[in-house]
Amino acid sequence: MSGHSKWSKIKRQKGIDDIKRGMLYTKLTREIILAARTGGGEPESNFKLRLAIQKARDQNMPMDNIDRAIKRGTGELGGAAPQEITLEGYGPSGSAILVQTLTDNRNRTLQDVRNTFARHGGSLGAAGCVAWLFDPRGVIAVEGDGMDPDEISLQAIDAGADDVKVEGKYVEIYTRPGDFEQVRKTLEDKKIEISSAELSMVPKTTMELDEKAAIQTLKLMEKLEELDDVQHVASNVDFNDDVVNKFQSGSYT
Repeated sequence: MSGHSKWSKIKRQKGIDDIKRGMLYTKLTREIILAARTGGGEPESNFKLRLAIQKARDQNMPMDNIDRAIKRGTGELGGAAPQEITLEGYGPSGSAILVQTLTDNRNRTLQDVRNTFARHGGSLGAAGCVAWLFDPRGVIAVEGDGMDPDEISLQAIDAGADDVKVEGKYVEIYTRPGDFEQVRKTLEDKKIEISSAELSMVPKTTMELDEKAAIQTLKLMEKLEELDDVQHVASNVDFNDDVVNKFQSGSYT
């Protein structure tokens, strides 16, 4: 399982707590508002809005909330729409960190992200300093309990996937952004249960860190994700299983 997917799995396991704090719904609402503002309020003709709605429904967001977010995005309900800003920086030992935000106050967001980097062994960088290390990709994760991972891989490739990685029962499927929706729908039509599906920034190459630096990087990414205005965080670190297990259990110094 790649570092990207290990981080995604950590986030999914935290999802229940995020919902309790209202953080996840807030982030999903902002995505819907931005998608509706930039591409219109009709999901049939707005791919980003369809994706944002699907993500919200996957997390059991009430349809009333989704409808209000769409109307805010199209201006029917008024209110300022968020601005999309990508910030870049360095984690411990020089790892690359990409932070995607939606905000109605650029200065506040910039300060919050800068302070979080500084408190956790990193530093905010200039625009373009690490973005070139990442590509936009569709990422679909399948935990193939009861299914042959090789068969899932073949189905994904037939549906249009660019690349597939298999580790045990876990299958990680990569697509071009424009093929993401088609591949996801094809897999769902074949009754393949999807654990997560998102458009994300995926590193072209990865780096390994020693245990201390790797855990510091995970702590930095977690604190960045907890900021109200932050939507997604990506890094180019390949976290090994021992580091992930220690981080999740809190059994580190």
